[in-house]
Amino acid sequence: MTNGLARASVRFRPASFAGTLVALLLGAAVVVACGVLLQTGLTAGLKPDRYASAPVVVAAEQAVKIETKVGEDTETREQATPERARTDAALVGRLSALPGVAAARPDTAFPLPASASAPALTGRGYAALGIAGPGDHLVEGRAPGANEVVLDADTARTARLAPGANLTLTAPGGTASYRISGLAAAQPAGPTAWFADATADRLSGHPGRIDAIAVQPRAGVTTTALAAQVRQAVGGDARTFTGDGRGTVEHPALGEARTTLMGIGGSFGGYAVMTAIFVVMSTVALATGQRAREFALLRAVGATPRQIRRTIAAEAMLVAPVAAALGILPGLALARWWFDQLVARGAVPAGIHLDIGPLPPLAAVLTCTLAALTAGFLASRRPSKLRAGQALGEAAVEAPRPGKVRTVLGLVFAGGGIAIAGVAAALDGDKAAQTALGVVMCLMLAVALLGPWVARIATAVLGAPLRAAGAPGSLAADNTRANARRLASAITPIVLVTAFCGTLLILQSTLRHTAGENVRAAVTADHVIGATGPGLPAGTAERAAKVPGVDTAIGVLRTGLVYRSGGELGSAPALGIDGDPARLPAVLDLDVRDGALADLGRAPDTIALSTGLADTLDAKVGERVALRLGDGTAVRPIVVAVYGRGLGVGQALLPRAAVSGHVTTGYDSQVLVADTPGADRAAVAAGLGALGGANVTDRAGFAAQSDKAMELSGWANSVMAGVLGGFAAVSAANTLVMTVLDRRREVALLRLAGTTRRQVRGMMRWEALLVAATGLALGAVIAWITLVPVARGVANASPYVPPTLALPLAAGAVLLCLGSTGLPVRALLRTRPVALGAARQ
Repeated sequence: MTNGLARASVRFRPASFAGTLVALLLGAAVVVACGVLLQTGLTAGLKPDRYASAPVVVAAEQAVKIETKVGEDTETREQATPERARTDAALVGRLSALPGVAAARPDTAFPLPASASAPALTGRGYAALGIAGPGDHLVEGRAPGANEVVLDADTARTARLAPGANLTLTAPGGTASYRISGLAAAQPAGPTAWFADATADRLSGHPGRIDAIAVQPRAGVTTTALAAQVRQAVGGDARTFTGDGRGTVEHPALGEARTTLMGIGGSFGGYAVMTAIFVVMSTVALATGQRAREFALLRAVGATPRQIRRTIAAEAMLVAPVAAALGILPGLALARWWFDQLVARGAVPAGIHLDIGPLPPLAAVLTCTLAALTAGFLASRRPSKLRAGQALGEAAVEAPRPGKVRTVLGLVFAGGGIAIAGVAAALDGDKAAQTALGVVMCLMLAVALLGPWVARIATAVLGAPLRAAGAPGSLAADNTRANARRLASAITPIVLVTAFCGTLLILQSTLRHTAGENVRAAVTADHVIGATGPGLPAGTAERAAKVPGVDTAIGVLRTGLVYRSGGELGSAPALGIDGDPARLPAVLDLDVRDGALADLGRAPDTIALSTGLADTLDAKVGERVALRLGDGTAVRPIVVAVYGRGLGVGQALLPRAAVSGHVTTGYDSQVLVADTPGADRAAVAAGLGALGGANVTDRAGFAAQSDKAMELSGWANSVMAGVLGGFAAVSAANTLVMTVLDRRREVALLRLAGTTRRQVRGMMRWEALLVAATGLALGAVIAWITLVPVARGVANASPYVPPTLALPLAAGAVLLCLGSTGLPVRALLRTRPVALGAARQ
């Protein structure tokens, strides 16, 4: 019986299930997209190219890992290193002595900027020649000596160079002239220069450390046996890679790409899935509630509560899988667009492919079906238990107030959201930010559960102004007061749109605004020297200081730090300072709160922290802090200063000597220059421009490079807001349309009672404005409660709401409500009142 009723409902009343189908389809699309990105992050890999001929590769772990206790279990936390991690060159000798090893070749690479005599090159040690296979060999001349270099044949031919010619090359370790001693085979990786191994070690900027070791086996030794020998020999000093794992060594950006994909697909995906479930359950509950009359009639003719619940379950099993299946293709298209955008922005290497497997679609179908089943059971629970006469009465007239259980749960979630926001106020940095969406979800659930009470309060507050607007306004006020549940169903999605979009976008605007203000206030330099290539040559700051009219020149090497806070790992941008730290205030006013920046010159193991990072690490001046440098090297520098302007500038300052050997490329990013009083600024800029390999700008150049660091996170937040906000907006429109179309008989009775079409449209318009105003107000309150502690923890500032963000968001919500009610009302008014009143509900 129940299956027959379910099939008949879906067959003869498709309009009743259209809204549910739309919500389920969109929810499935979001779940599929996030699931595909998560799966891609878990399985992402790149086949080795340069290391394809080396069956075993040894390299350092490109991540910092810690183990934390969670109850009785131990979990591993991981954070990708901001810079390339390298291993000790002494391992080469240890591996070469193994019985199964025929050759162990050290490999390291460093960029060489273009010069007047040569294009941009990649520098390597001569011992690395041959790693790429038998074709990777010397074709002319001989191996390089102390002041010599070998070029690849293609580069030499293009630059019209031959053995015996001289050229000047700049490396992280210095600039010098080199004689070409020979030519090597063309390189698939691009123009390459090989130096004598001792010279390459010095020029690389990280002497004694190498990128990787390519290991070749002796005849008859299998890859498995070779890997076992190597693994035992290196112990915990490095990792051993075979198969496709060698691609991870060749492409160190792969680790960060995996983290990004898993962050979007996992963390954001979790909230997206919760939003999808929330919207689906809300829509299914609305659709089920609109059929209260049908359930009442079923009870009147003898249907049992169990039969009604089974009917709801059967309907969900008929509609949900089909709707979810229809959402798979849009979800895959969203995942493809999302992934391509990450590749275009450099967050994901181009060689990674989107992993489309069966698990995300299966999870989407299962999630949407369970959400529909749960929502249907909850919505039908009360009408299925009522006596037949009582059920018919409640179907005709809305219950005076929500149930006690619903009210108590709503208050619990409201209290929980406020409590989490209060806890967030005591947290710092990333911990505060991580609470944001949790607060939003708690408060959103509270609004959904307390919706009828919220609607009654909104009607009481706005009822008087509505009645002052004439007959349409008076009708709207009476309608909303009598049908609080229906009004709550329309308000909740608008709150969802406003709260989610407002939280994500205002948080990003606050970070950008605060970072911009910090940079504008902190950078007092008259000139900023930026690089035209991979970085500024060593000694640029020293040479800039000798330009006539220059008072102070401080080099800046941008890097990152990894820190542990509680049981979590985090990363923070840092600056390596090249020059006299005592002169730093002449180019950077960082608002020092404690200590002195001049003490950075006291010893290499010193550090200055921003107030945000100092609070996160619970560090004070004079104390040592446990940190990891960009390549994962553990250090314990002593804090010599704490400053206020960190966001947008750098969360930590260290002596350049402390970090230069622990970065991917040992070039300064910028040099900040202050003129002597009365100096001709144009003349000084011209003198700085003559240094070569650099461009000279004003302090805006510093801000431009700082903004790039926040570009990806800003884009990610905007996309997150777009996906969740767009989903919620479509769901809001869907709910409003369902609500209006359910009022056919009400509209017919109003028309038969003498109400004009214009008055009906006016009534609906005023109701839409009430929904928009209430939803915007509640959403703004939720966003503000969420953002105040988060903004103070992350940016040490109040939330910044630019008019260009607030006004379009408000206008969009109003237009959404007006359009979603106006269009279906016009459709209803085209039908004669008698026919409209007799239509099937």
